[in-house]
Amino acid sequence: MLDPRLLRNDPQSVAVALARRGFEFDAAGYAALEEKRKALQTRAESLQAERNQRSKAIGKAKAAGEDIEPLKEAVAGLGAQLDQAKAELETIAEQLNDIQSGLPNLPDADMPDGADEDDNVVVRHWGEPPSFDFEVADHVAVGEKLHGLDAATAAKITGARFTIMQGGVARLHRALIAYMIDKHVASGYTEVNVPYIVNSKSLYGTGQLPKFGDDLFRLAEPDDYYLIPTAEVPVSNMVAGEIVEPERLPLRYVAHTPCFRAEAGSAGRDVRGMIRQHQFEKVELINIAHPDQSDACHEAMLASAESVLQDLELAYRVVDLCGGDIGFSAARTFDLEVWLPSQQTYREISSISNTRDFQARRMGARYRDAETGKPRLLHTLNGSGVAAGRALVAVLENHQRADGSVGVPAALRPYMGGIDVIEPTVE
Repeated sequence: MLDPRLLRNDPQSVAVALARRGFEFDAAGYAALEEKRKALQTRAESLQAERNQRSKAIGKAKAAGEDIEPLKEAVAGLGAQLDQAKAELETIAEQLNDIQSGLPNLPDADMPDGADEDDNVVVRHWGEPPSFDFEVADHVAVGEKLHGLDAATAAKITGARFTIMQGGVARLHRALIAYMIDKHVASGYTEVNVPYIVNSKSLYGTGQLPKFGDDLFRLAEPDDYYLIPTAEVPVSNMVAGEIVEPERLPLRYVAHTPCFRAEAGSAGRDVRGMIRQHQFEKVELINIAHPDQSDACHEAMLASAESVLQDLELAYRVVDLCGGDIGFSAARTFDLEVWLPSQQTYREISSISNTRDFQARRMGARYRDAETGKPRLLHTLNGSGVAAGRALVAVLENHQRADGSVGVPAALRPYMGGIDVIEPTVE
């Protein structure tokens, strides 16, 4: 959530900043509502003061034996006016809150301008896309030849956009997760195991609600429970409503969870294979930081995710997202896009985002200022380090061989019982 003081005092600057994201904010309409709120607040306070004063007068008149009925009637009339003013004030406050809840984060000054993903800025490349002397197969064909991917059976037992993994492919997927967790823990992250179900307050805190409710899986009973779309939600909310002592910062967490997304706005996109699933797994990185540490944490998180792709011997590029492509809560985002031979293009495998104090304000997450002792808003950062399903796709495609086998990157072999290749299963 944006700073309410900034919205009150300079809504036009907010409108200008949000326009860089392609978001239209009605600054004049917001200012008019705010003026109406101020007037109602003043009226309510004035009526309350007058009512209190007259109530005291009634007490004095009663003690003096005077007739208090006229005074009581006047106070009753003030009470009705006060109730009406409070009701109107509550309505205006709800309208302002609805507007505030729907406003995305302000972009960093260094974020590129642009309308959509075509305007994102490529920062750098790492590695060379592999060349093949045979016809390249996509990950679905590779996985099926290994008898390791089965979308048809998953569709039978559940529906579209689900996949069953088995055999060597399932083991490779598990190896990727274990390797990533161990790597991040070794670099200073604390591993956490969190609930896969959260309440609406937590989803509001990280910005998924109210705007993105259609992309969530909501439980029927109890109806305030949702399946998590990412570990970002439960892990970031670990500091919700808390005041963290500055010497503990930054807090660095890594969590492996399944992620559940309805993909409401992706009809017809990536319907084949594991690129866009309703259920997938990620190893998520979360930093809870002092504002002075924020940029350094962002760079370190990006380096951590990059090192995973380097260890997996996967060519990738780093992309600085423009205003038209950046997420709702983010002020700045770098995507890692891995090379997929079957598509002859780079596809997103990780997004590393700094939300500044946007989520912290919604969550009430603060630290205690070392100099003043006063609570200040934390900065929160999140990023996948990396998405396990897409890493599996990339390994299957980039390390495929002509005979249908798949080479196992050296970093994963200790997690694969020492084998260096996954061979097609002979039926």
